[in-house]
Amino acid sequence: MRLSNALLIAICPCLPSLPVGAHPHVFVDTTLQVKISAEGQLEGVEISWTYDDFYSLLLIADEGLDPDGDGRLSDTEMARLDGFDMQWIDGFQGDTFATLNGSAVILGPPQPLGTSVENGLVTTRHFRAASGPADGLVIKAFDPTFYTAYSLVGPVTVEGPCTINFEPADLDAAYTLVEELLYAIPAAQAEAEYPEVGEAFADSVTLACAP
Repeated sequence: MRLSNALLIAICPCLPSLPVGAHPHVFVDTTLQVKISAEGQLEGVEISWTYDDFYSLLLIADEGLDPDGDGRLSDTEMARLDGFDMQWIDGFQGDTFATLNGSAVILGPPQPLGTSVENGLVTTRHFRAASGPADGLVIKAFDPTFYTAYSLVGPVTVEGPCTINFEPADLDAAYTLVEELLYAIPAAQAEAEYPEVGEAFADSVTLACAP
């Protein structure tokens, strides 16, 4: 996830004196709906992101929305917020990754499906088209830098002749990996060379499709 300059300025005063990537600062509840054709071919993934309460507050404040602070936005305000996280910079892969037999499966650019605000939390939805065999496909949601933590919430759903195997992240192993990698980096270089450990904290979804 990429932050605007205004949001970075707003967040920075409250950050501890650790490398920026040392632990997540943005938390996103994620849902996935995988779309499969009748022939067992991947058609794409619908993704929703619900931002944590603090980040949602910053998003709304950054746009100058909800001046009365009641957590409800007018249609005009919603229109200003809609699509704020769909302007991806070059090289950003959307923090959703798919692989098949260890090789990357390319997910298309985001097709926005709308933004909503409920109980002060901002949720956005988008679809990413893809193609290829679905059987054995592995999907993970993570920020490689671990600045943003994505958690899969609710059941992962699939439209088509496939079933889902959900494997939660092994957090103990992930934190052990972080410690080992950090100990291997000289303290003076830790901030500049902080390892990309986000995948170690990612839940995993694997598809099994009928032949």
